[in-house]
Amino acid sequence: MALFGHPDPDPPGPGQESVWDYPRPAIAERTDRHIVIRHRGVTLADTRAAWRTLETSHPPTYYIPQADIAMEHLSPNSRRSLCEWKGQARYWDVEIAGERIEAAGWSYPDPTPSFAGIAGRVAFYPEPFDEVLVDGEQVVPQPGGFYGGWITSKEAGPFKGIPGSRFW
Repeated sequence: MALFGHPDPDPPGPGQESVWDYPRPAIAERTDRHIVIRHRGVTLADTRAAWRTLETSHPPTYYIPQADIAMEHLSPNSRRSLCEWKGQARYWDVEIAGERIEAAGWSYPDPTPSFAGIAGRVAFYPEPFDEVLVDGEQVVPQPGGFYGGWITSKEAGPFKGIPGSRFW
C-alpha cells in the first residue's frame, strides 16, 4: 500500500498508460481511437472523433459526437448529476429492439470552459451493452456502479471503483 491510502500503481507494460499518471483535476482530450457500441445487433455509435476524459485512478471515459450516434435510439432522462470539473450532466435512456436501458448515457450541454470539447457529446456506461469496443477490443466496465470508465489492455490500474477505493 502506497502513501495517501491508495495502492501502488501496476507497472505499465509496452503500449500501456498508467491511470495513475492521468492528471487531477481531470482533463478532456481528443482521441482518434475507433469507438463502437452495438446492442442487439444495432450499431448505436461508431466514431473516430471522440473525446476522452482522463482523471487519476480512472480509466478513460469516451464522449461521442451525436452525429456518430444513432440518436433515434436515445431519449432524455430526467436524471441530473454534478461534476466538480465538468458541470451538470444530463442523462439519456437508450431503447433498442424493445429493450429500454435507463440512464445509459450522459452528456454535458454546457460544460465548464476547460471541458468545452465534450459539449453535447454523449458518453455511455459500457456495462449494459452487448459490444463496446475501442480499436476492436471489447471494453471491461470500470468497477463500481457509479463510474463510467472503459478499461482495455491499454490501461494499467488498479482502477478506482474496486472495494476500498472510495477515498482514493
